[in-house]
Amino acid sequence: MNTPFDKLSRVAALRPRAGQPAVKDHDLVEDGRARLARLLGAELRRTPRGEHLSVIRRFSSPVVCTVGPHAARLLGPHAGPEIADPLRWLFLDTETTGLSGGTGTYAFLVGVGWWEGSGLVVEQFFMRDHSEEASLLLDLSQRVAERPILVTFNGKSFDWPLLETRYRMTRVAAAARPVAHLDLLHPSRQLWRYRLKSVALAELEREVLHMDRGPDIPSQTIPGRYFEFLRGGSEQSIVEVFQHNQMDLRGLAALAVKIVTLLELSQSGACEGGELYGVSRMLHRRGEEVLAREGYQRALTYGLPEEADRVARRELALLARRQRDFASANALWESLLDDQAAGIQACEQLAIHYEHRTGEPERALALTRAAVVRLRENHLSGRLDSSQFQRLHARLMRRLARLQLRVR
Repeated sequence: MNTPFDKLSRVAALRPRAGQPAVKDHDLVEDGRARLARLLGAELRRTPRGEHLSVIRRFSSPVVCTVGPHAARLLGPHAGPEIADPLRWLFLDTETTGLSGGTGTYAFLVGVGWWEGSGLVVEQFFMRDHSEEASLLLDLSQRVAERPILVTFNGKSFDWPLLETRYRMTRVAAAARPVAHLDLLHPSRQLWRYRLKSVALAELEREVLHMDRGPDIPSQTIPGRYFEFLRGGSEQSIVEVFQHNQMDLRGLAALAVKIVTLLELSQSGACEGGELYGVSRMLHRRGEEVLAREGYQRALTYGLPEEADRVARRELALLARRQRDFASANALWESLLDDQAAGIQACEQLAIHYEHRTGEPERALALTRAAVVRLRENHLSGRLDSSQFQRLHARLMRRLARLQLRVR
């Protein structure tokens, strides 16, 4: 249950114990901490702000990737040349006392990873109670200073803002800021959202990276495991949290290698249609319209899911129009006339062409009437809300009135 009493007890559990505990209780706490350190193979790290646990593991995979200029430009369009050096990347993932963020949420376990030699090094910082938070954050700040290109999964929205809040709350002066932040959630959405039902990291590991985590714990159980540990619960449940965090970091590094490889291969078209479509979307958003148009055309040739096919043709038509290739644009709009979702825009764009470029108001009028009919159908079926309907309807009716006058 999540009653007010439960919430208060969790907050209380985070606080260091006031006064001198009884010897028996003290011994039990120390025994639990010693058992946890032994199970993890952890070392006790001491800093000017206190102490915390640190665990270091080395893995042979994934190996470091090579970041070419094309991939660097797409991953970090506003970043400096440092982004092309993966040895300066720092992978980061946190385990927290809650999933909503805010000043009452703590990152009790922070995992970082970096490429070194022929594999990946994972280091995890753990606070055994609230009094160790400042020490943990100070150690983390040093790692960020050493490798200032931060790589996360949804870290721009959750992990890093949470840590910045904790730095402010604890007043740790040496809070280093990354020079660039690569959040792999966003390119993952572009590349695989039409192929997968979810682009959660675990789903990407299974379906894209073909990684097998083996036994793992549900993420939603992690805050409760930590609070139970603070109350003297099982150390093994925290060991499983460490293992989960390690797998997240290894998956994150493998995903980075996959995305960088795809971005480089996309230049030659040597990837499947859905992924090439995703790269084209990224190019389009970066303003590289010529390359985006080439990518969309190749992706359509390879074949796309229905929704991605419709969006690719629509974007390709808009790009062709901006490049004044009206023949290609019109052919694409004609192919979308019968599409339930894109048909209204196709009618409107063709009406604009026939009214202003070829001087055929009768054809433009017929297409505008068809757009109005399709608009009403979509509104009645619930595919368009009232605000969308009113905005489009007003625009089409203005065009309709003007064309009727011209035809008369």
